[in-house]
Amino acid sequence: MDNKLTKRQWKVPHTYVIIMAFVIFMAIMTYVIPAGEYGTYMDEVTERELVDPQSFTYVENQPVSLMQVLTSITAGMQGVADVIFFVFIIGGSMEILYATGAIHRGVDSVAKNKLMGRWFIPIFAFIFALGGATFGVSDEIVIFAPLGVALAHAMGYDAITGLATIALGAAVGFNAGFMNPFSTSIAQSIAQLPIFSGIELRLIVFVVLFVVTVGYIMRYAKKIKNNPELSIVRDCLCETDRRDLSVETLEGAGGRDKLILLVLCGGILIMVYGVFNWDWYIDEMAGVFVAIGIISGFIGRMGPSRMAEAFVEGSKSLAFGALVTGFAKAILIIMEDGMILDSIIHGLGNAVMALPTAIAALGMYAIQIVINFFIPSSTGQAATVMPIMIPLADIVGVTRQTAVLAFQFGDGFSNSIIPTSSVLMTYLAAARIPYEKWVKFIWPLMLIWIGIGAIFLMVATAINYGPF
Repeated sequence: MDNKLTKRQWKVPHTYVIIMAFVIFMAIMTYVIPAGEYGTYMDEVTERELVDPQSFTYVENQPVSLMQVLTSITAGMQGVADVIFFVFIIGGSMEILYATGAIHRGVDSVAKNKLMGRWFIPIFAFIFALGGATFGVSDEIVIFAPLGVALAHAMGYDAITGLATIALGAAVGFNAGFMNPFSTSIAQSIAQLPIFSGIELRLIVFVVLFVVTVGYIMRYAKKIKNNPELSIVRDCLCETDRRDLSVETLEGAGGRDKLILLVLCGGILIMVYGVFNWDWYIDEMAGVFVAIGIISGFIGRMGPSRMAEAFVEGSKSLAFGALVTGFAKAILIIMEDGMILDSIIHGLGNAVMALPTAIAALGMYAIQIVINFFIPSSTGQAATVMPIMIPLADIVGVTRQTAVLAFQFGDGFSNSIIPTSSVLMTYLAAARIPYEKWVKFIWPLMLIWIGIGAIFLMVATAINYGPF
């Protein structure tokens, strides 16, 4: 009888387990960290409610109860209800398009283009990188996620390759932010810097991040193409239950298919225009997707009942990812109920004051990365943290432009991996990629990005990156 013990292989916990562990940890912290709060004021220049850095006060502790922990999940889902329903709408509408066959045959036409087949990753990554750098493309990634996955499959890659090409391309532009209207401009306004000043160094950052990121994705893609068994997501739904087909089995797009694809492209253009010119957001984008699905279904000669069935099937397939955003929001709900978020920010800010000028920028950078876990919104984080960081920068001898750069890196890099980012969770849901698989793929790149950011911050400190 073999009495050898069989070692159980360690597996990454389920996504919901990871998030609930954070919820419970933060609940415990409300019993440990003193409660506190900052006052706010309306800033006439930025027309935003900003934190008053001199107003922090400790208040009576508000430790959360067991019932608050349990109800934080539903409170979190209510807090991001628009995002959850948006994911369901996208899943249902895209399933109608898949059912017409137009997406499959359209992807075939693109995949058979030799130039696109060879340069798919750098071309698409560059397009989205420019979008991230100049328009702050972030939430809009979810629109393109299913198409990126379909194209990657048609070219012999896996789902992560397709999503990474689009999502990380946009992240590169957003993180460099040489003309980002959401994070860079707001942070510079708060710091009283000329808008988009210091663009020269940010352009260099953009080039370095783009080359490194595209190289990372292409290296992985080449490995997968040579041996599909090495795919991180080989056993996941995005690979085992594909919505697309191999190029060899597809026919070229016909007239009806082209009309459906025209409806899809036109709808996407309307959404993008609406976001930047009509102040559209999730509700309006969801409405356009509903229209895209219905119009495409009728063009594809699907009856109303068949469209309804496809819609339900598509929404059902994204339930896992959609609900994750609510669970992630619960982390912030717990911190707000326990009033420890401002206390954490206050404590981290005081830590920067103890650092010498040479490494103070790196301290700010580290703090921004930590705070971004709790406040993943770039505009929200700028309004909350920059009014505190700018006076600190003046005190420790770091230029305000360097402090803004530290914010830009700290806010941007970790958005591609933290579970509290509703944007990340939304496009992972749309691509049907489990969070833990994405982490396995991206963590080495994340370390590379953080290292690049640290190097550029040391350069910024050395050259007194300005104008001031």
